[in-house]
Amino acid sequence: MHDELTDAPAWDAPRATGPLDAVVELPGSKSLTARALVLAAIAAGPSTLTGVLRSRDTELMIAALTTLGARIVEDGSPTRLRVTPAALPFPVSQAAGRAGGADGDGAPARIDCGLAGTVMRFIPPLAALADAPVLLDGDEAARARPLGPLLDAVASLGARVDYQGEPGFLPVLITPGALGIAARDTGAEGAGTGPRPIAVDSSASSQFLSALLLTAPLLPGGARITPTGPVPSLPHVAMTLASLRERGVDVEEPVPGQPEGERAWTVAPGRPTGGEVAIEPDLSNAGPFLAAALVAGGRVRVPNWPASTTQAGDAWRELLPRLGGATRFIDAPDGSLTLEATGTGRLAGIDADLSAVGELAPTVAALAILASAQGGASRLRGIAHLRGHETNRLAAIVSEAQRLGASARETADGIEIDALAGPSPLRPALLRSYADHRMATLAAIIGLAVPGTRLDDVACTSKTLPGFIGLWERMLASAPDEEAR
Repeated sequence: MHDELTDAPAWDAPRATGPLDAVVELPGSKSLTARALVLAAIAAGPSTLTGVLRSRDTELMIAALTTLGARIVEDGSPTRLRVTPAALPFPVSQAAGRAGGADGDGAPARIDCGLAGTVMRFIPPLAALADAPVLLDGDEAARARPLGPLLDAVASLGARVDYQGEPGFLPVLITPGALGIAARDTGAEGAGTGPRPIAVDSSASSQFLSALLLTAPLLPGGARITPTGPVPSLPHVAMTLASLRERGVDVEEPVPGQPEGERAWTVAPGRPTGGEVAIEPDLSNAGPFLAAALVAGGRVRVPNWPASTTQAGDAWRELLPRLGGATRFIDAPDGSLTLEATGTGRLAGIDADLSAVGELAPTVAALAILASAQGGASRLRGIAHLRGHETNRLAAIVSEAQRLGASARETADGIEIDALAGPSPLRPALLRSYADHRMATLAAIIGLAVPGTRLDDVACTSKTLPGFIGLWERMLASAPDEEAR
């Protein structure tokens, strides 16, 4: 696990000076933005996307889809994009030619995945439908994120997969096979061939399954995808299915109760429809702000909360009350919903299975660390797959908890945090982000209650939430000034 401080100046995490009374408006969902961009890039006609998150992950996805042949331009606003879909097979040879490869030295088209899981997982199956080889690479930390089972599935589509380093990880060269040419016939002719069977071990990431689901409509006959083991974060798979159906793609889900290894998702062939898609606010990113109300006391409200959603972050409505706070919906005059979280500064430990909502674990862990100083023990379960995220999040959380003086340990599938004796035993520390945006917001939450907390790299929050510092400081400005108290 990467454990080095960055060269950037450390950020002094501000502490709360009193109860909050803040409204925090959040940008669009990273997960929904990624799916909307992919489906628009492979659609049958142009699309307009509104409420788009503009972050490092989004820019990397836009660049990747542009390399595949899509045209993506702003339509009057950075958060409103007009997408002209790519032709099939994806004309990546043109991108290689612009880079000086295809017309001379035969170099492949190159795609930078950064540290974006959606790019490094969603793009490889699409690369199997290109007209020339594609080389994918990313940040140093990205080379530790697992890809092997997904790339095995890509190879089953007839593509050649050549690892440029350690097998199962970036960088990787994908050379399309005959399927890339056949993909142009997807539709009436391809429908007669029957769905293509694909098996994939998605136990390390639900993104493996989502990646294949997003590509499946382009395959002649569609696909029948069978995970060979457990699938974590199933709400993200539900999000993918809903995104496909909203674009006119027919998807058949497994029969409830089917055992692991027998469940299959069947996707009919045919390019998704174009049209206009509105993207919801990012409910996972709402977590640190809502959590701040529990730590500092007072209330924090997030407007435009969807009445029905597939986002994992909707679980905050149930999780925060178990951690010592309260949540409720407020009806806005325009008919939309605002979620309000309230707290008193008194936190409770929690025993929670987070297998379906693992991305929320760092924020839950931050509250659990603070609760341990108030005598509450916590156990977070079902999140072994977090070892393969932007960093090994389980090891990172335990390391930073111990740096603060908490008693924490890894388990086979999660984390345990013991209750501590004595008043306020946590101590300030220089915390590490590990280039992970959710570890950075964990430190921000800790800083509300532990004066002197610092963070080595707050800039990594731009991965999914550009402007985080400004949003955080404006929220804290709603508390009374110390001199006025």
